[in-house]
Order: sequence, then C-alpha cells, then structure tokens
Amino acid sequence: MKQIDINCDMGESYGNFSVGNDKAIFPHITSTNIACGMHAGDPYHIQKTIEMAIAQGIQIGAHPGYPDLQGFGRRVIQMSVEELYASVKYQVSALKGMVESTGGQLKYVKPHGALYNEISKNEKEAATVVKAIKSIDPTLMIMGLAGSHMKHIVEAEGMTFIAEAFADRRYEADGKLMSRGKENSVIHNAEAAVSQVLSVIKNGYTQTLNGEKVELQAESFCIHGDNPQAVEILKAIKLGLEENGITQKAFSTP
Repeated sequence: MKQIDINCDMGESYGNFSVGNDKAIFPHITSTNIACGMHAGDPYHIQKTIEMAIAQGIQIGAHPGYPDLQGFGRRVIQMSVEELYASVKYQVSALKGMVESTGGQLKYVKPHGALYNEISKNEKEAATVVKAIKSIDPTLMIMGLAGSHMKHIVEAEGMTFIAEAFADRRYEADGKLMSRGKENSVIHNAEAAVSQVLSVIKNGYTQTLNGEKVELQAESFCIHGDNPQAVEILKAIKLGLEENGITQKAFSTP
C-alpha cells in the first residue's frame, strides 16, 4: 500500500493578525511546518501551534524564511552568505528549543516562500542554508522542491532530503512553481488539487496549465495554511487518498 505525507505551513499568525485556520487544519495533516518568527509568527502563536501539534501527534518541522514580516516572506531579501547562515541558524535553533522544551521533537526543516524558491535555483544559497541546519543537528531532515538540485546538496552533507510537491500550486514546464504574480498560479479548487496529488502519486507527473507534463516524485505534499480553501482541499485530499488505497502518514514514521 502506498503512503504519503501531507504538510501545511502553520503558526503564522502574529499580534492581532490572524493567518490561516490552524485548529481546523490539524486533523487533516501529518506534518506541520511551523513559522519561526521572521516571515510570520510570534512567540505566543508559535508556542500554541507547537502545543497543538504535540497533542495531536503531528510531525513538527521548522519553517524559516527571509526576515520579511511585511511581505510574508514572499519577497527576496538581499543578504550576504554570512547573514543568511546566521538567520537560518537563529530561526531553526529557536524553534527546536521551543519544541523540545514543550516535550516534542523537531524532525525536519522546510524553508519558506521566497527563500524556498531561491535555494531551489541558487546553489550557493542552498548550500548555506543546508550547512546552517546541519550545524544545529545533522539528523534533521530537509524538505525541498522535488526535482531540484536540493536533493544533491542535502545528501552531499550526509543529510536526508524529503522531496515535496504542492497540492495547491501550479507548475511551470521546468518543474519550478509558477510565480504567485501569474494568474491561476494558486489552486483554490479542491477537485483540481486532488487530481494533481493523485496524478503525481500514481503517474509520476502533473501538468502545466498548457497541458505539458511535468515529472515529479514526491514524499510529501504541501497545502498552504493561508489558502482560504485549505480545509476544504485537505478534506478532499484525505478522501481521495482513501478511495485510492493510499495511506496518509508522516514520512519519518516507520
């Protein structure tokens, strides 16, 4: 029987700003990528998200991003290699400490937004991020874009790479995600999201908006917590997986 992990970006509310519906999302996922305070999240909301994840047995990952609260981490912030290294190390270390002091375990790291996209294209930045994570704990797994050079860079450091695909994002023909600035780059229709997930799992590919095949092999699928249709999409995916004999399971679970 096939199995697949479903992850979601969470803990992204801060102050009076509410992002996503974390409580409603938790029952439908197996992994949570928790914001580390730079692109989103504040200590209170991060702590509460950690507590909910532990209580519900959800695998926890750190979700570091560029220091960009105003842009929600979806803008590229110019940083030196040294600054990027320190920023990622600071964010992941902080979340790891919060998780462990709450009685949980940090299993992996998935960079956020523009940082995620940049390291999928820029090998120097990718190596910097991987080394920062390794310096904290070399057993941490690193989640990145399926089909990108991230797999080679992570494994070259002796670490485990988790290939990720997206249920609610469209792809370009080269396997990169469509820019959010382009029309229809985000999938809001539950049926379309389920179709994309099942196509990747069963056939090893998805399609661009123009119908071109994009080969993908993924161990985890992401739904963005700030997608207004996130809960509806997650419920549909869970049902679609069950109907096709596919188990939803965290990737670190034997």
